[in-house]
Amino acid sequence: MKLSRYKHDSEFSYALGATLVYELLKTQPELIQRVFVRPGISYGEDLAKLIAELKTRHIDILESSKAFNILNAKDNCLLMAEFRKPDTNLEWTTDTPHLVLVNPSDAGNLGTIMRSAVAFGYKNLAIITPAVDPYDPKVIRASMGAVFHLNIQQFPTFDNYQSQYGETDGRKRALYAFMLDQNAKQLQQLSLEDSYFALIFGNEASGLPVEFAKIAQPIFIPQSPNVDSLNLSVATSIALYTFRQK
Repeated sequence: MKLSRYKHDSEFSYALGATLVYELLKTQPELIQRVFVRPGISYGEDLAKLIAELKTRHIDILESSKAFNILNAKDNCLLMAEFRKPDTNLEWTTDTPHLVLVNPSDAGNLGTIMRSAVAFGYKNLAIITPAVDPYDPKVIRASMGAVFHLNIQQFPTFDNYQSQYGETDGRKRALYAFMLDQNAKQLQQLSLEDSYFALIFGNEASGLPVEFAKIAQPIFIPQSPNVDSLNLSVATSIALYTFRQK
């Protein structure tokens, strides 16, 4: 199998670093195609255990400095895995919350949001395209492996998401859109009946289109007037935590 730089339309991606390889091995080992080790390194205890575990699962381990050069891995990256990108769907049960990101464009933001989602117990992430690729190695790195704990599904429009997951057994999912609007409620004033909801966030630069105020309950996070706005990943993390507490 030829190794090449990551491309959006490829069926494979790369986990660059021992921490990411460990998370992949722990959650979805069947996706791993092969693992590359940087030649001439001395194994510490943790790395030696990880390689031993890979061998017990009969995963090919190859020493190759060329592979690290092709993938532009940093010098401190000693181990990396090539894996098949999963084809997942969201859970649709009436006690399952969803996080919906509309046109996120920054790899670092998306990875950080994934990490927060997993930290606060969310498992389902819908991404409305066009958007940054959730399996870009930069996103995977920023997520610190949280991407492997999520069900991720991409949709061409929000309507496509709604038609598939907006209703279960005749019951409509509650929608909360984080945006400025005259009818927006403060986050801390919101009360929830159950976990059958979706939290919706827009693009880093433009936010959500105004029409979301008509199909969802607008929500805003109160903040000091001394800053223009919160970073998308910060705002999303605050919302995920607050909704989980409620």
